[in-house]
Amino acid sequence: MELDVLLPHLELGLDPTAVRDFAQAVEGIGFRRLMLPDHVVGADTAARTDWSSRRGGPVLGVGRYTREHLFQEPLVLAGYLAGATARLVLVTGVVILPQRQAVLVAKQAADVDLLSGGRFQLGVGVGWNDIEYQAMGSEFHNRGKRIEEQVAVMRALWTQEVVTFHGQWHDLSEVGLNPLPVQRPIPLWFGGGGAEPALERIARLADGWFAPTSGYKTPEDLGLMIDRLRGYAQAAGRDPNLPVQVMLKVGAGGPDDWRSAYETWARMGVASVSLYTMAGGLSGVDQHVQRLREVRAALA
Repeated sequence: MELDVLLPHLELGLDPTAVRDFAQAVEGIGFRRLMLPDHVVGADTAARTDWSSRRGGPVLGVGRYTREHLFQEPLVLAGYLAGATARLVLVTGVVILPQRQAVLVAKQAADVDLLSGGRFQLGVGVGWNDIEYQAMGSEFHNRGKRIEEQVAVMRALWTQEVVTFHGQWHDLSEVGLNPLPVQRPIPLWFGGGGAEPALERIARLADGWFAPTSGYKTPEDLGLMIDRLRGYAQAAGRDPNLPVQVMLKVGAGGPDDWRSAYETWARMGVASVSLYTMAGGLSGVDQHVQRLREVRAALA
């Protein structure tokens, strides 16, 4: 299994050099990918007494995010980090695609891919926060269907010089991106997917799956979800061995805990593990980087 890293966005602060230094350290240690999370706006919970009981979207260790949680825009951040790194693959983990305009996302992703020399992977999902959808002027309840059409539009724009596409939500007549990305198409991974319709969609459309960090009680429960995902992929005529990534919390615990979780995922055939250093009392670039060194040594 490969080891990746999730940017500890809640704990690095606003100094852009801290994010740059963290990314360069992750690359220097030898990790392959850096995950960049996404949320555009957060809700003010003062008048929302039901916020903690809402379904979906927990930030590990801190509950459901609000306006007080720091999220940098991932495509802008990926463009910034593309020039600060040389080998690290930059991954959005994940862009809430249906609340964004697909043609613009395709353009932004193509530019990041070009600026990074093909070191970009677009992770997308449908999200859970209807308040954020409302703020962005997007319909929340048809987001699952719309993301399917968005994926078709973006892949066409990444691989064809001239695109004509007439769908339910998109109307393109003889248009094209310039420049096109290095990768044609850009790898497109999906997040989420606890519900069966979502698993079926991911199996049919995605290049890989970021498995959910909640919604199951044991690793074995997630293993059953992976089995169902692979069954859906096979039914769709695709390779059933769709790559899967899981999250491993390493902000707390020790080598025995990390090794036990890692070995469990390995037995399930998981392709990669993203290390999550937040919510463990660490602060600043140095402490997060040191924890990553310790985890890498423990799992070597």
